[in-house]
Formats: sequence, C-alpha cells, structure tokens
Amino acid sequence: MTLTATQLMDRLVAFPTISRDSNLELIDFAKLYLAGFGIDSTIVPNDDGTKAALYAHTGPAVDGGVVLSGHTDVVPVDGQAWDSDPFTVSERDGRLYGRGTCDMKGFDALALWAMGQAAMRGIKRPLQIALSYDEEVGCTGAPPMIDHMVSHGLPRADCVIVGEPSMMKIVTSHKGAVGYRIHVRGFEVHSSLAPTGVSAIMMAAKLIDWANQVNAENAAATPSELAAQFFPPYTTLHVGTISGGTANNITARDCRFVLDFRLVPGEDIAVWDARLRAKIAGIEAEMQAIRPETGISAEKFFHVPSLVPETGGSAENLVRHLTGENASSVVSYGTEAGQFQDRGYSAVICGPGDIAQAHQPNEYVSTDQFAQGQAFMTRLIDLLAK
Repeated sequence: MTLTATQLMDRLVAFPTISRDSNLELIDFAKLYLAGFGIDSTIVPNDDGTKAALYAHTGPAVDGGVVLSGHTDVVPVDGQAWDSDPFTVSERDGRLYGRGTCDMKGFDALALWAMGQAAMRGIKRPLQIALSYDEEVGCTGAPPMIDHMVSHGLPRADCVIVGEPSMMKIVTSHKGAVGYRIHVRGFEVHSSLAPTGVSAIMMAAKLIDWANQVNAENAAATPSELAAQFFPPYTTLHVGTISGGTANNITARDCRFVLDFRLVPGEDIAVWDARLRAKIAGIEAEMQAIRPETGISAEKFFHVPSLVPETGGSAENLVRHLTGENASSVVSYGTEAGQFQDRGYSAVICGPGDIAQAHQPNEYVSTDQFAQGQAFMTRLIDLLAK
C-alpha cells in the first residue's frame, strides 16, 4: 500500500485523536502502513493501554541517523465554528483545512511518506520516525517513548527534527513548562463565623496573587541575552482553571486550580519549584494556625524542558543544509524537542504551517507549505542515500 503524502494526511486527519480520546486506530494504521515497506514498528502503550506511541527505523542498523518526531493528538473542536467537517481534509483556495493539518498531522504524514520512500530507495544512514500521544496536554507521552528508544537498543540518531509548524523555518530554542495541580483544603463554617474557619478559595487567592506579583517582578527585571529573544522575555506564571466552594455563605472546604510556569531557557525548574513550595508552606502555616487539619498539596503533573540553542548542533546544521536557511528563531511555546534534547539528542524544530493556525477553527496548512515540507523530505532522503 503506497499512498501519496496528501493521501496519508487525509487518512491521519480522519482519526479523531483528541487528547481526551484514544489514538490507537491511528497508531495501528501507521504500523500497518510501515509494515507494507518491510519496516517493523515498536509500540509503547500508556499505563492503561488506551493510547500508544510508535517508533520505527529504516536503513542500516547503525548509529548516526535522523529522527522525524511528531505527535498524533489534536485539540478539541468543541464550540468552534467550522465551515467543513474538521476530520475530513478539505482543499479550498490553496489551503488544506482540517483538525491537525497544521498541528501536526501534516508533518506526521510527510514523515510516514518519507519512511516508505527511504525504505524503497535504500539509504546508507538510517531514518527513524517517532509518533507520540498527549503532547497537547503537557507533552506527557513522549518521555516514556524516548526512554524506550534509548533503553531498547534503537540505533542512536545524530539529529531529531520535531515538525511543529514553523513555516519551514529553523527554531533552535523554546521555553520550558511545568504544571502543578494545586489542592487547597480548608475548613467549613458559616461565613458569619469566617474567622473560625478556613476558606480554601480565599487562601488559594493568596497563592494566585503571589503568581501575579512574581509576573510583575519578572517583567520589571532586565532579561538575559537569550531571554530577550522571547516574547514575553521572562518566565511567566499562569492559572487557567479554578473550582471550589459549595455556597456563598460557607467558607470553602476545597479549592482546586492548575498553576503553570513557562520558563525561559537557562532557568532552573528546581529553583522555581522551591520558591512555589516555600510560598505554599507560608500560606499553609497561616491556615493551620486556625485549623490544623487544613493544608495545600501541589502535584507536578507535567514538565517540558526548554530547548536550548546548541553551538554547532548537528540537528541545526542538518536543517540549515536542507533548507538553505541562515537565520533561526525562538518560540515561547513548549515542544517535545526539549525532551529529546534532555535525553542527549541534538534537536531542532522545523515543520510546515503557521503556528497561528494551530488550535483554531478552520485550521489549515497551505498547499505551498505542505509541498515545501515534501521537498524537504525528498532532500533528506537524497542526503541519507549518499
């Protein structure tokens, strides 16, 4: 079964792999497609078996190859006004519309196409593909996949190209991210007797206000040379969801929210973790002075390392050779590139499409960008075949 790159994207988009749902049908398809070229795949399931990552290798069983890395999950379409079925690719006015065409099933399709082409052509340096899950909810699916790649003897690649949409430009650095699930446990009393209880909501507000204060302090500080390349040029703290309380006249027993940090490269997450936990300890002591059974827990549930520019990095040099680009850029969002780099791989970001289209209704990748991505893959195969 040989499909064109566009046909592969059609097939991948048709799988509604929203992060809250399974991606197993897509992974099964990818495995079957690669097997048609004699390529064996390794499946790395999650703990409950509802999702899986896949990696595969073609070419000689030697080190020094290239990994094409992409995620298979997409964000929801709930509440978005689409002009066409989001899970059917529709071409209009030089654009390929569909959920994931840009972020990032377009690149996944090109990577699968390249693997098949490389296997048919024969290459002297290996080509590998790595497809993850749950990137959109904290890049939690890639680390076990990368660990498996390293621990199970996959020939070590020199370069990892993460195909997030960059308009086929070279991205050499991005911010890191870490997220905490915060649970504030208060003590209920009638609000007329508020000083004898502990409102979990009002104590949570103190921690959230601390986040606002830290953001203001960071914004006022002079950024490092590397941080100055980002927007904003500093580490940010953010609370996106919050819930708690049962009635307006009862001090809230519980309050839960998610606090995340977006760290500029070069800053140590351990330092920020210590600052957060010191602030929590101070608020908790205030709470427990009133009711000892109260408290605050902070569960770290994702960590995405920053991508740090590499001096003379092999991945950057490779992509420069393939694209002819001399410039490079940085992005404020996190990707799996930092996770590969954290495990010792040289990594860079380069993929078709504009990140501004990601997560939007009527998401699209232009036909020109997709064609540029396919030309990039062809040049890569030519290079590996020399």
